[in-house]
This record gives sequence, structure tokens and C-alpha cells, in this order.
Amino acid sequence: MSTTISSIHYCPVKSLSFENIESCEIKKDLGIKNDRIFAFSRIVDFKKAQLIEKYPNERNLNNFLTLKNSPILNKYNFIYKDNKLALTLGGEELISIIADDIEQRSLLINKLIELESLLLKPIFLLKNKVFPFYDSSHSKKVFNSISLINLNSINDFEKKINEKVEPQRFRGNFYIEGIDAWEERNWIGKTIKINNNSFMVERNIPRCVAINIKPKTDENNLDLLQSLKKTYNHFDMGIYLRALNDGEVKIGNAVETE
Repeated sequence: MSTTISSIHYCPVKSLSFENIESCEIKKDLGIKNDRIFAFSRIVDFKKAQLIEKYPNERNLNNFLTLKNSPILNKYNFIYKDNKLALTLGGEELISIIADDIEQRSLLINKLIELESLLLKPIFLLKNKVFPFYDSSHSKKVFNSISLINLNSINDFEKKINEKVEPQRFRGNFYIEGIDAWEERNWIGKTIKINNNSFMVERNIPRCVAINIKPKTDENNLDLLQSLKKTYNHFDMGIYLRALNDGEVKIGNAVETE
């Protein structure tokens, strides 16, 4: 059985959205077009937020609204299309703004605070297409990334702990099928090809407590982080890829190792 892309996802807003797509545009050394180009800062003033928006070396994960520090936001989603950013709940649009309009950004922030008054403030909406808000942009080895998840690794984990583990918990860009569980860990340091696009496999993806939250809810129903450690003696699920050329990836594309 060949290894193929089973689904593709991107997150226009860092940590707080998760969109299904049929295909994606790949940009060299950048990742998936429009992936994580927005983020919400928290508990920093406007001047600091501007620095965080422009410069990756000014960023700290604690400066952003994420599911780790604000799990209540997991029930919401953000949709980005034609330069409009919409906040939705259960498929219903709550507000839509022109993403580049500073005043309209304030309307979105006010709506979010109205819905969830306990969020730590101040909050600012940030946008950067050149330096998106990837988790890997905050590590000691900085790079823009695409995350790849092997569905059979999730299946193996599910069987070993005897619990339902939704793939969406891991918020991957590419989900693949057709290889043995955890085989992707052997790709570290190698180059893989998808639809004639080359990707360097940089490293495993260490997970945080956000994976404990059931998708589309704020229900913290499983301690999957500790289950990973107990079962496999690591906290990883998936691998980070770095795009080596521009191109396109579609559902059904083969994944080949070199």
C-alpha cells in the first residue's frame, strides 16, 4: 500500500482555527500559504504587540492566545477568505471583518471579549504573511514549518490506551495513511517528496496540554499528554517539514522518501 495524503488542513489564526482544504499552495521556506498568518496577542501593551507582530525574535508563546492558556476558545473557529476574517461558533458566523482594517480588528477583539470576558487582556489581532506565527518560529532552531501526522500512529496510540483519540487534537497540516505506526520518526533528517515537492523532515513535534481538549469543545476530558509519555516515553506526535520549493499538494498525493 502506498503512502498518501488523506487530508489537508490549515489554521489562519494561530492555535484557534482548523480548516479542511482539498489542496494547498506551498511556499519555499514558508509553509502553506495563509497558514497561521494571524495571531492574538495577550497581556502585552500595543507597542510590544507591534514588535511581536513584525519580528519572530520578539515572540514568546506565552504572549499569544492559545488553547493551552485559553481552552475556552476551542469551541470557536476562524475562517479566512478574500481578506475577510470571520469568527464562527457551531458553523454560525458571529462577526466578519476586513482583516487589514485596524478599526475592524478592534470590533473582532471586542466581540471575542464580549463572548469570553475572562480572557486575559489587553488583546490585539496580529498579522504577518512573511513571518507567520508558527510554534517552530519560537524554538532555538527557528524555521517555518508544515506539520505531518501519521494516522496509524494515532490509531496505535488509541489502541494502547483504549480511548478514542480524534486526529484533530493534533492540529496537523498533512495527515497521511499507508505506513506503519511511528515509521515517520525514521524520516528525521531525510527529504521526502509529495507531488514533486521536496520537504526536509526537521524533527519530531513535542506536544502540550492542548491535545487534552476534545475538538470543538472546551472539555478537558483526557490526559493524552501523560498517556503519550507513559506509553512511548516521549511527548511527540507527528513531524515538522520545511518546504524546499514552491508547489502544490492535494489530497491523494503520494508521499515518497528519498
